[in-house]
Amino acid sequence: MFEFAVRGNSVGVATGGVIPDAASATEAPVVLLVHGAGMNRTVWQLQTRWLAHHGYTPLAIDLPGHGDSDGEPLGSVAEMAGWLGDAVTVVCEQFSCKEVRLVGHSMGSLICTEAAAADQDSIARLVLMGTAAAMPVHPALLGAAEKNELLAPELMTAWGHGNRAHVATNPTPGLWMVGGGVALLQRADDGVIHADLSACAAYEAGDAAARVTCPVTVIVGSEDKMTPPRAAAPLIADFENVDVVHLAGAGHMMMNEDPAAVRAALAAALT
Repeated sequence: MFEFAVRGNSVGVATGGVIPDAASATEAPVVLLVHGAGMNRTVWQLQTRWLAHHGYTPLAIDLPGHGDSDGEPLGSVAEMAGWLGDAVTVVCEQFSCKEVRLVGHSMGSLICTEAAAADQDSIARLVLMGTAAAMPVHPALLGAAEKNELLAPELMTAWGHGNRAHVATNPTPGLWMVGGGVALLQRADDGVIHADLSACAAYEAGDAAARVTCPVTVIVGSEDKMTPPRAAAPLIADFENVDVVHLAGAGHMMMNEDPAAVRAALAAALT
């Protein structure tokens, strides 16, 4: 089992079923995957195993206060990016590597962008999914999250999936994608979803994208209602070196809705 700690607190991590070590990481680049608001490392379960068996060392991590990570949820994207920067330092030391690749979804994409802007030496590549220059939050959703009501996970899941996910289409037979999304968000401790959504609502990108020097890939879903493709356009325009991958028919939760297409995009982006 692989474990590491950041700022004295244990970090929940998934490695795709392969226990990594410093020797293997010299030939299998380290990829840190960062989840979105109210979620945890399990959102990457259809990508981490593939990465682990195709030449990479995946570390899907839980942010503080999420999943199996200790500590309290951090209050802003800037604070989370600072924590991620510390995590990158710890991982580089533990694996004796000079750089890592960052993959972020939704709120995680903002965190990864800020971390890459702040550290131009240790971040080799950046992959963003469900991203935008700003992430305003509907007042009804924010209010439900503040009260820890079931309505918050229900709204996030309903808006977070494209049409196909709502009519029982699932790449993993026998599982209910929308119901699974609600169940995942229900696992968050009280206050976590509200803290995350508040951080997203308050976020201002500024010149972060312009300060990123590594290659960037932005993956957008054509049916993403939470961060529609047009919302990502200003951010994309500010990156110096960027490719854009469009996934037809995918919504915000593209990692689960179209895992094969996401894996293909990762294979091209992380090389």
